Amino acid sequence: MAGIYIHIPFCKQACHYCDFHFSTSLKKKDGMVLALAKEIRLRKHEFEQETVETIYFGGGTPSILAVEDIRLLIDTVYQNYKVADNPEITVEANPDDLSEKRIVELHQHNINRLSIGIQSFFEEDLKLMNRAHNAAEAKKCLQIARQYFDNISIDLIYGTPGMDNNRWLENIRTALELNIPHISSYALTVEPKTALQKFITQGVIPQPDDEVAHEQFLMLVDALEANGFIHYELSNFGKENYFSRNNSAYWLGKKYIGIGPSAHSYDGVHRSWNIANNSLYLKSLENDSLPSEEETLSKTDRYNEYIMTGLRTVWGVSLDRIRNEFGEDYQKALLQQAQQYLDNGKLEVSEHVLRTTRKGKFFSDGIASDLFILN
Repeated sequence: MAGIYIHIPFCKQACHYCDFHFSTSLKKKDGMVLALAKEIRLRKHEFEQETVETIYFGGGTPSILAVEDIRLLIDTVYQNYKVADNPEITVEANPDDLSEKRIVELHQHNINRLSIGIQSFFEEDLKLMNRAHNAAEAKKCLQIARQYFDNISIDLIYGTPGMDNNRWLENIRTALELNIPHISSYALTVEPKTALQKFITQGVIPQPDDEVAHEQFLMLVDALEANGFIHYELSNFGKENYFSRNNSAYWLGKKYIGIGPSAHSYDGVHRSWNIANNSLYLKSLENDSLPSEEETLSKTDRYNEYIMTGLRTVWGVSLDRIRNEFGEDYQKALLQQAQQYLDNGKLEVSEHVLRTTRKGKFFSDGIASDLFILN
């Protein structure tokens, strides 16, 4: 299994918390679509022996493109790669872009999964985040989308300053009432050089409270699991047969090609990333050059990455795989370092698999970093 990720580096406006690569100027949009198509063609040799099972449009805001542009990029993948009979084709979208006409157009162009950036169903939260849509648009687009798409995911953010537990529960209830089969949910984090960090520093917005975020995370887990969702990754919940195939491939170490400025790629041994600059990216592609850097992952790098991704997922970290792929010394070191978390109930071992418990799940990234082997 292999995937192709296509980064669309444009947004209508900047969300206060976002540190992804994007531009709010659409002047170079048409040229960017052609450059993305060219990169797809130039890199086809990388997947000569692979079958593409997922195509994912991320960003930025992919729904800012005309459907014809998205169709061009999908067609370019089909023309240059071996594609599975029933690939998962996902487009990230914002509610303000999803009129019924646009939803129908996306449905008619072989897109079979929408990932919609709701974030909250409350006006106060959306304004704090500087989202381009309002609460009414959030609900309306989902009501319409459910008529045409079976496979829909939404994003929700918890731990937002000013959002109490009752409002957070109402967000969850609204998603359940709309019968959404997949939910990605993240704690509001303060990234460097974002507007959110600036406002917190200036005292305009209070610092997010980690204890509140932890409490709201547990509320989310309990509510969704009680309604048939499987908590298959730290931030992702899906009903049976609705896991994100694209994201699951990342966590399970599958190969993927990242197309577009700032996009990352991985082939199991090497990781590469494109330059995070739209102008330089376009200039390179004009010259049929790939504007990327590459690193070769050491054995320890690959071990640490497996620990990080494995502990975030329901599949955990296989102790047998650690021994077979990395050696007995790595397995011994892992169990020694994990002992403190086994003792305090944040980790458990079952059927030769190391996993976080309910108590430890929220802290999985921090636990993983404590289990890394440092070069």
